[in-house]
Amino acid sequence: MLFPGPSISKASSAAICSSIASSRVDAQVISLAIMQHPRFREGALTTGFIAEEYPEGFHGAPAAEGLVRMLAATAAFAATAEADRARRTDGQLGRRLHPPANWVVQIGKVDHAVSISTDGIVVDGEELPLALEYTPGDRIVQVEGDEALTVRIARTRTGFRMTTRGASHVARVLPATVAPHARHLIEKIPPDLSRFLLCPMPGLLVRLDVAVGDKVEAGQPLAVVEAMKMENILRAEKTATVKSVDAKAGDSLAVDQVILELE
Repeated sequence: MLFPGPSISKASSAAICSSIASSRVDAQVISLAIMQHPRFREGALTTGFIAEEYPEGFHGAPAAEGLVRMLAATAAFAATAEADRARRTDGQLGRRLHPPANWVVQIGKVDHAVSISTDGIVVDGEELPLALEYTPGDRIVQVEGDEALTVRIARTRTGFRMTTRGASHVARVLPATVAPHARHLIEKIPPDLSRFLLCPMPGLLVRLDVAVGDKVEAGQPLAVVEAMKMENILRAEKTATVKSVDAKAGDSLAVDQVILELE
């Protein structure tokens, strides 16, 4: 995208971010976050910008308290719309249900009480002057308040994943009557897959550089996968021994398919 102007001012930077956020291009999240940085807005850029400002790596733009409350309101509003559509399903037994008016939205392990009514949206006891629309299936929500916000939204099993200003936020959305019981659920811990070499993308295994019993060092090439006419070298992340090999050169691999196991 090209934007005319003599310099990157705060106003033009906000307009650029809004335009990019409204597009449906998944790879622009990091660019949006960097554009929120004061140095970027001032135009004080050098070739060392990334190394100087993100020496520990880039993890997304920090979210202010006001932004998190706007996201909580957006998630609760979207959940209300989803529940309202669900109650209109034909063939239901008994009386029609009404969507909950009170929700608990958890973002970053912090709970926010949200109330949705025709009078407005209240988050943590404070009414937010917001205007927004959401229809189930929408991927982008425009939120108008004290400041404009473009949110890319996607359903998850328990709520929504919302991406805005270069950072992604997972919101768990539960009716207020259900939320107190959720803390008693056992958290499912994802399995440790660090001992496996997984294919990072669909592609062709063009070369396998190790065999069962080989000892490998951190950074040593293990395999080469060709995808989109590019060869991707997969390396060992730590010193280990090859326990088993589950693929051979010439195999077509799916994403996250096991290539080999280390011990």
